[in-house]
Amino acid sequence: MKRVALFLMTNLAIIVVLSITLRLLGVERILDEQGAGLDLNSLLIFSAVFGFGGAFISLAMSKWIAKRSTGAQVIIQPRNATEQWLVDTVRAQAQKAGIGMPEVAIFNSPQVNAFATGASRNKSLVAVSSGLLQSMSRNEAEAVLAHEVTHVANGDMVTLTLIQGVVNTFVIFFSRVIGHFIDRVVFKTERGHGPAFWITSIIAEIVLGFLASTIVMWFSRQREYRADAGGASLAGKQNMIAALQRLQQGQATQMPDELVAFGISNRGASGISKLFMSHPPLSERIAALQRGA
Repeated sequence: MKRVALFLMTNLAIIVVLSITLRLLGVERILDEQGAGLDLNSLLIFSAVFGFGGAFISLAMSKWIAKRSTGAQVIIQPRNATEQWLVDTVRAQAQKAGIGMPEVAIFNSPQVNAFATGASRNKSLVAVSSGLLQSMSRNEAEAVLAHEVTHVANGDMVTLTLIQGVVNTFVIFFSRVIGHFIDRVVFKTERGHGPAFWITSIIAEIVLGFLASTIVMWFSRQREYRADAGGASLAGKQNMIAALQRLQQGQATQMPDELVAFGISNRGASGISKLFMSHPPLSERIAALQRGA
């Protein structure tokens, strides 16, 4: 219930902020002055504001959302040897990777997982589950941390946000172009927009968004291979392979929806559903490391 409320509140805040932005830019309307044709310039600005705006606001709020959705507790002052080891390990890896010291946190979950998020390379968050600390050896956990630090060093969160923004913009733009076409040509609406525009636009946005998500997920899978390679460089190739093998042996992990792409592992898939996976299968990631990719 807490996650649902957080999701609704966050999206409502985003819609309010972007609506105010559009009003200030004077592009609330996407029709021309006669109310007959589309004003493509205004439509493109409208689409970009919502497409990029939503993505970047989510990125800016990512650490706040991550902490509250997982209950992650940031280590301010290490209370035991494990927390001290976590902080020291992340600090050493961050220095080696050339990034600012991330916040380090632990979230209570029996599942084995970790994630990194944040708006920039120097203001990030790296978090691990209590289940990971209990199930993995120090060498394996070090490799997982190195994987997440590499995500931060590669700027993966920002790059994924840019790609999501581009995809969102085109989905919003073309769904409304399709809606306008159907409203004018099929339903013969001459001015303004009738119900057909809104119904068609919504359906087109769902279909286009579904297809466009394969592009975002393809990039997400590629960045996992790069993060694995970076983790192997920071913590040792065999340690990285051992960590992935440990994940392969454990139960399938599940992160909150807004953090799925930022975890080290997620549920497997097969067939066409692999197109919508944020992570490649663990067996393929292990094979890539063993090949030296």
